[in-house]
Amino acid sequence: MDKKKVAVPLVCHGHSRPVVDLFYSPITPDGFFLISASKDSSPMLRNGETGDWIGTFEGHKGAVWSCCLDTNALRAATASADFSAKVWDALTGDVLHSFEHKHIVRACAFSEDTHLLLTGGVEKVIRIYDLNRPDAAPREVDKSPGSVRTAAWLHSDQTILSSCTDMGGVRLWDVRTGKIVQTLETKSSVTSSEVSQDGRYITTADGSTVKFWDANYFGLVKSYNMPCTVESASLEPKFGNKFIAGGEDMWVHVFDFHTGDEIACNKGHHGPVHCLRFSPGGESYASGSEDGTIRIWQTGPLTQDETEALAANGKVKVPAEEVSRKIEGFHIADEGKLKEKEEAGNE
Repeated sequence: MDKKKVAVPLVCHGHSRPVVDLFYSPITPDGFFLISASKDSSPMLRNGETGDWIGTFEGHKGAVWSCCLDTNALRAATASADFSAKVWDALTGDVLHSFEHKHIVRACAFSEDTHLLLTGGVEKVIRIYDLNRPDAAPREVDKSPGSVRTAAWLHSDQTILSSCTDMGGVRLWDVRTGKIVQTLETKSSVTSSEVSQDGRYITTADGSTVKFWDANYFGLVKSYNMPCTVESASLEPKFGNKFIAGGEDMWVHVFDFHTGDEIACNKGHHGPVHCLRFSPGGESYASGSEDGTIRIWQTGPLTQDETEALAANGKVKVPAEEVSRKIEGFHIADEGKLKEKEEAGNE
């Protein structure tokens, strides 16, 4: 194996306890944003590209297990062990709504149209709150068979996906009928589920496997065994040709989507990796760990295929090195940091 360059991530400090969830906003006119949930009860908002801290949402009285931003990154939502889910103004940090539950809330997700908020947790109930009528009672979907660990929307908000803490499988619910229409079977409990940006795949992590499911026909597309128990996995959103996985061994592994071969292994965290997500443009990815830090890693130089794909899309054909240098230097060149970055990469 040829000697690989050591990846130097951006390290984001600020949380005083483990980071348990990360969520990137789509690209907005103001760039893209990263929100993090931690057991320290203080979710944080950052610039998704630089990792710079923007603000902390203050108000929860227990660990925050899940966090998300709406499509325009104007509102944030969080799910907490203080038996509440909160919706925040992402510009001011003010609480807009606080939805009380009867037990720990583990998952929350904004609908694609941003009008609804989905919550789930230890109560084994999936609730849908109408954010246009926040005082109205939420709609409750059929009782979940177990304590809800993850939840997401798909099919333009017509389907809900959820996994449980205490049993395997991912359940898909028809929003109109409130009934389970399909179960994606897994041996272990699914600790991470992600719907790909193009809506084609559902990526799940269970035990020491990462699986990719067809999001429309629900067949298993690929299943790969990992080097350790993994807690989270994320598919590269632009080309869909690589994915990341992390867990107990504290490393952030990068794999080829088509073959399952490991492409890179990033070391740096001092505790298990709890959450991983690719940025919306795929040029970087973030990892959150038991050690309380978030690390933002650059995806690295484009491969020949990716360069050709870009060229085929009407872009000028230039060598892969050149493309990657331009991408890495994007927005940074003005600040004169490009040189520093190249030097750091050569060390």
